[in-house]
Amino acid sequence: MPSTYDTLLNVVLLNCALVCIVVFIHNETLLRLSTMLGKMRKSHHFRLIVAVLGCLISHALQVWVFATTFWFMHHADGWGLLTGNFSGSLLDCVYFSFTTFTTLGYGDVVPMGQLRYLTGIEGLTGFLLLTWSASFLFLEMQRYWPAR
Repeated sequence: MPSTYDTLLNVVLLNCALVCIVVFIHNETLLRLSTMLGKMRKSHHFRLIVAVLGCLISHALQVWVFATTFWFMHHADGWGLLTGNFSGSLLDCVYFSFTTFTTLGYGDVVPMGQLRYLTGIEGLTGFLLLTWSASFLFLEMQRYWPAR
């Protein structure tokens, strides 16, 4: 039986690894979008649409990273459970992850045990990454939209 210290260490390491993965995905997405948008010779409207869609795809991928982890943790012993309006399917984990990542949190799915910590870090990470995307899109709008 693992000690409380071992369990805490595992939770912290898992949370840190996931945050690093999604931040890396997000950073790479914004770097590639920035480079691609600078080379595009299309209208500024088209470039902004590409930027928004790129951010949305990146966030969806990040949500799936967390959702997959929730699914594995839910089905493994010792990590806790997701309860409430939840069947245990991967798509239910994706739904829960989307509501957590966006900090919407309907409350119809409730984490129990060690899963609670991942839920908190996903909400914080999602908030920061969404804000990063909003800042990126604002700067792109300033760069490509004509002055009024």
